[in-house]
Amino acid sequence: MSTSQRFHDRVRVDIADHIARVVLDRPDKLNALDPAMFSGLIEAGDWIKTRSDIRVVVMSGEGRMFSAGLDFMSFSGMADGDGAPTDLRPRTHGLVNTPQKVAWVWRELDIPVIAAVQGGALGGGLQIILGADIRLVAPDATLSIAEIRWGLVPDMSGCAILPGLVRADVLAELTYTGRNVSGEEAVAVGLATRVEIDPLAAAEQMAREIASKSPSAIRHGKRLLEIAYSADTAAILQAESDAQQALIGQPHQVEAVMAQLEKRPPEFS
Repeated sequence: MSTSQRFHDRVRVDIADHIARVVLDRPDKLNALDPAMFSGLIEAGDWIKTRSDIRVVVMSGEGRMFSAGLDFMSFSGMADGDGAPTDLRPRTHGLVNTPQKVAWVWRELDIPVIAAVQGGALGGGLQIILGADIRLVAPDATLSIAEIRWGLVPDMSGCAILPGLVRADVLAELTYTGRNVSGEEAVAVGLATRVEIDPLAAAEQMAREIASKSPSAIRHGKRLLEIAYSADTAAILQAESDAQQALIGQPHQVEAVMAQLEKRPPEFS
């Protein structure tokens, strides 16, 4: 059974076979980020959190590009010296403000998120895909930490994520210059996971494989990986033991074992 939902006429979510396909759907503007797109992405992510039937997310952009970044018109007030329309300092969504939530909401999901990038992901578009667990990019895709071009710094939670992906001196160079990197270089420096000629097709194939695995083990695995880069060794080791204890002997784990022994695809309820 499939389900389709739209959010602020900017984001489409199609659910089928335990996979949520999140599509930035503003192709005439290269999926540029405006307030409606911000709201659509946040609401889509929060809605997915409520769905127990979803096991993996595939995120992509409709048309030629994943996202060209912030809509140019959003800068018109800044060009006049009026500053940002609202104060960014208050934490409006837990740890984050609204622009940060647009990317951070995908980190909050307890299921894997795969981003498929064709054309490019610039500025805010790049920061959104940083919220994904896995990023598949076309070899000729263009990625950029582009905020310096507008006299700004990365501010959509990228600064919390990038240091775990990119070497410090490389991150400094990309942040200070705002230069474009290809899909191939993005993988080499850590911005992307893998190059694929057809990123969306590859993401779909990966999503189907993940969806076929134990949903309980996948969710526990994501929680473990999230703390593995931030918690101390004792906390990580304890969390590892707690997760394994919660899985052993439970229905999903028993079904995974039986499917292996009987050489058949598992069927997880």
